[in-house]
Amino acid sequence: MIIFKRQVNAVGKSRNPDAWEETMKFGAILNSFLPGILANVEATKRSLQDDTSQNVEEVQKIIGYHFNDQNLLQQAFTHPSYHKDYISYERLEYVGDSVLNLMITKEQFSRYPNLPPGLLSPLRAANVDTEKLARVAVNHSFHKYLRHGRPILARRIQSFINVLPDYPLHSHGLINAPKVLADVVESTIGAVFIDSNSSIDTTWEVAKTLLEPIITPEMLQTNPVKKLYETCQKHKLKVRVVDMWSHDGSFEVFIDNQMRGKGMCHVKKETALNRAANKAYYEVIGMLSVSNMKIANS
Repeated sequence: MIIFKRQVNAVGKSRNPDAWEETMKFGAILNSFLPGILANVEATKRSLQDDTSQNVEEVQKIIGYHFNDQNLLQQAFTHPSYHKDYISYERLEYVGDSVLNLMITKEQFSRYPNLPPGLLSPLRAANVDTEKLARVAVNHSFHKYLRHGRPILARRIQSFINVLPDYPLHSHGLINAPKVLADVVESTIGAVFIDSNSSIDTTWEVAKTLLEPIITPEMLQTNPVKKLYETCQKHKLKVRVVDMWSHDGSFEVFIDNQMRGKGMCHVKKETALNRAANKAYYEVIGMLSVSNMKIANS
């Protein structure tokens, strides 16, 4: 306030006394509000600290692991948008992504000794892809503890939750899963790994519980695009895909020059393609069923 007065005295008072008086009145009003503003800031800080402590305890119960360094768990649930003074989960996510892939690979190698790499790879992918991990986050209510500063994230998460009942296990690319949900699962696994002095065994005990149900070879389904091409190739049907995603967020699939499927998703290109392929696939299955019935009745 002293600096403010000096600036006004130097450039304002001598030139415009009325403006100077009005400015000083404004300064006095502002000063009267400052104690309350500062008190609210301090109260908010204390409230955030209390909430954080409670959240840490609740998350520890959910994952069944008690942290030696609880700061790691706080970081694991802090999105980069939250606040510039807080460390985000990005480094822990980096660790968790690598560790999770290693643990799933190790588990599958031991559990399925007769499966070749060509089958192990899609099985691993199904257990660590964005949709699978986003489901893990929702199943364990991780989204309720996520600290972020982007309201749109909450809307995307809720949209994802709303469509989950339509695909109880996995949509195989038909729904758009928010990456932030998968990130927080990976960062939590990374936090456990670092906190447990890099113990794979301890980290796997936490991870395997979170990942349930783990997808097995019997549960694995083919990607809609691959399924469509395999079916059409088997029955000598010509497939043509029209990419209009940059224009209106859609793909169209033509089978023997007839449009059989259209899929849209403005957020993720791959999801739009999968939706179009999935619709076309079921159109083809319907066509083949009708054709077979005609042959049988002839």
